[in-house]
Amino acid sequence: MRRKSASEVLIDKLVAKPTAKQWLAFGRLALAVLLALGTFQAAGFAQASGDEGDGNEHWVGTWGNALHQPDLGVPGLANAGFNNQTLRQIVHISVGGPWVRVRLSTFGASSLVVGAAHIALGATAAIIPGSDRTLTFGGSPSVTIPPGALVVSDPVELNAPDGSDIAVSLFVPGITGPATWHFEGRQTSFISTPGDFSGSVVMPVSSMTQARFWLAGVEVLASKQTGAIVVIGESITDGTQSTLNANARWTDQLARRLLAQPGNRALGVLNEGIAGSRLLHDSLGPNGLARFDRDVLVQTGVTHVIVQAGINDIFTLNPAEEVTVGQMIQGFRQLIERAHVKGLRIFGCTLTPVEGFLLPGTPFPVFTPSKEVKRQAVNAWIRTSGEFDDVIDFDLLLRDPASPTKLLPFYDSGDHAHPNDLGYKAMADAIDLSLFQTSEGQQ
Repeated sequence: MRRKSASEVLIDKLVAKPTAKQWLAFGRLALAVLLALGTFQAAGFAQASGDEGDGNEHWVGTWGNALHQPDLGVPGLANAGFNNQTLRQIVHISVGGPWVRVRLSTFGASSLVVGAAHIALGATAAIIPGSDRTLTFGGSPSVTIPPGALVVSDPVELNAPDGSDIAVSLFVPGITGPATWHFEGRQTSFISTPGDFSGSVVMPVSSMTQARFWLAGVEVLASKQTGAIVVIGESITDGTQSTLNANARWTDQLARRLLAQPGNRALGVLNEGIAGSRLLHDSLGPNGLARFDRDVLVQTGVTHVIVQAGINDIFTLNPAEEVTVGQMIQGFRQLIERAHVKGLRIFGCTLTPVEGFLLPGTPFPVFTPSKEVKRQAVNAWIRTSGEFDDVIDFDLLLRDPASPTKLLPFYDSGDHAHPNDLGYKAMADAIDLSLFQTSEGQQ
């Protein structure tokens, strides 16, 4: 017969006729058991968390997308949503990592049921075989996102190299209604025939679009020395007129330069530009002050901010939305203060020339001499006030020395406001990478 343990003997005595001393001993035994269980569970939790890193890692944004409401009040800039379809959306990340997760949002729209979500390596409707991973949300393969809400997927192990292309596939069952989106993606996204093809290597395609839907960001697990630069801006940041699917925006070019630098501190680059957006008034999306928290301050791992804004405020054709130089400066000061409160370094970009640019779809030029005076005054403040932590002088780079109110023809895409791919590359090349060093000199 097996000999009983001391704890079993104690329990037998307690059942028979417990004494006060025996109750005290039993309490100590129970406490020891609970402590042992707690230690075991804590060790188990540490092991589970350790599967995602070695303790010297944290989450950081590697790709961002500024979303806006479904109907922008401009012909052609509205969507009806989807019905029982799969969307395969391609994103070009900056810094890579061994674990990834995605951010989805219903900003400005109704609730959304995501029936299934997958992530894989790939740049077309056909993903790289063997790279597909199922995304879950709190352990569930589906999620209902309330109106105007943000959700983050559970982490999934996927070795995403620096500067790689990732396909995020979302199956939306039923009729979604008008969808949260970003109309100027400069990247082809693929929409399926009816059905769930989120896990298919090759997805049947019914249509393609340059817009993105519900996808707000991608994050990776990276070393704690890795931070993120968030760029909030207008169409020049959004990459208007850059080559489709070429990742030729100036932010993409900046990301490539940063990845090529020696050292142990990489940086993600998140593009939060919206073509047509403004700093002080709603336009094609919320105004810059309104979206600064959502698109900048709450980004995961953000360490630096670049502001490229103000052109659309100054060169508006709506008399009711005219702004003064003082109002522009006040708006910039708000962004600076809010960034500094969060311990972020924030850089201001000078406003680039627009003479010769016509309001899209109209014969109306946006340039006037009086508005140009405002642009020059705002640029002077950005350059000389010292209120931004530093200045990125895109105006000096892109303007024609012979006619400073116009873009240099070599960099002009043809619309006289937006650079071509060479211009966007020149913008990235002109940025001093030492701006992003830490106090220890790491980059």
